[in-house]
Amino acid sequence: MKAEERRVSGTPAAPSKDREDAVDNGLRQPAYLLIADTIAQRIGAGEYRPGDQLPTEAELRAEFGVSPMTVRRAINILLDRHLVTTTQGKGTFVRSLQLGEAVFHLSPITDVLDDAAVEISLLEAGVRVADERVASVLQCTVGDPTIHMRRLVTRDGKPLMYQLEWLIYDEHRPLVETQLQITSLNGLLRSRPGSDMPMGEVAIEATCLTDEETEILQVPAHSPAFCLEHVFYDFALKPVSWGRLLCRADRFRLVTHLGAPLPDLRSGTSA
Repeated sequence: MKAEERRVSGTPAAPSKDREDAVDNGLRQPAYLLIADTIAQRIGAGEYRPGDQLPTEAELRAEFGVSPMTVRRAINILLDRHLVTTTQGKGTFVRSLQLGEAVFHLSPITDVLDDAAVEISLLEAGVRVADERVASVLQCTVGDPTIHMRRLVTRDGKPLMYQLEWLIYDEHRPLVETQLQITSLNGLLRSRPGSDMPMGEVAIEATCLTDEETEILQVPAHSPAFCLEHVFYDFALKPVSWGRLLCRADRFRLVTHLGAPLPDLRSGTSA
């Protein structure tokens, strides 16, 4: 681990009985968490800016009335949140925003599946021979039988997502939607531990819809869309399913947050 990112260590001191275990701020919040949240709010409010050095351990101990161990725990929380860095012999400093650390979640897309007004319709399920692209991804031979499925996700009758999927053909498994639900993107995200497929890969890219896809999703020709390409593997790490989930770009927006908590402009506190 780099020096500027190392966790704060030291010999734990005996905790004092006044404020070490919990702080009576209405929530009985642990002191180390209160300190970490307070500093994070100060960073978010601009009191501490990128590159600024935080108060020393002694100053934080004096302000919050806690032991050195509690201060170190608070600093380690801030390190885990990527808000600060530490440099041996120099102190703790506020980090600058790192765009490369942005993490986007698919919850705006997957949360749609919990909407009572959303329906998932099976448009097609049948056996097709693998072409070169399908054979390459599923690691089978061109001409081998595969199961091809198409699904449409709608809300209040309006199309939101269109999924195309190819699966390794298994003559011992009946071609029934309930049997194949685990292979869908929804099935992977909602499946229970110990399911048939323990691993998957999802890639996101922007794409222009084909004429067929625009017709199904009821958008103008060549409209943009989010494409989630997914490959699922079995316990032997062999691909068993490959597909593309096309999401209307006018219905979804992926947002992430960098750095300290955003201040609530109405109350003057962090959100």
